[in-house]
Amino acid sequence: MKTVTLDVRSPSDAIADFAQTWRTGKPQRSAHISFATPELLWKVLTAKRWELLKALCGAGPVSIREAARRVGRDVKAVHGDVTALLNAGVLDRTGDGRIIFPFEAVKVEFLLQAA
Repeated sequence: MKTVTLDVRSPSDAIADFAQTWRTGKPQRSAHISFATPELLWKVLTAKRWELLKALCGAGPVSIREAARRVGRDVKAVHGDVTALLNAGVLDRTGDGRIIFPFEAVKVEFLLQAA
C-alpha cells in the first residue's frame, strides 16, 4: 500500500532526513510531506480539504469538476482547495491537467508537548 506521512518537523530536520536517504540510497518506506508547525499543517489541511483527499484517495486521475462532484461542492471552491494542496505537494497534476492523489493511505504524525 502506497502511504504518505504528513508530519510536523523543522525544515532542518526534514533536510537532514532527505540528505541521509540520499547518502544511503535506501528509499523510505513511505513518502513524507513535512510542515514546520502544527498550525501550518491545519491551515493547509482544512476540514474541506481533508474531505477532498478522502474522496481522491485511490481514485486515480480526475478533473477538478469530477472532484467537486464527488464531494458535492462548488467547482470554484474545490479549485481553490486543489490549488492549495498542489502548492503544498499533497496533490499532483497529470500531463493532461487532471489531478491525482497518488496514495492509498495517509498517516498524520506530530507530537504535542509542554512548552
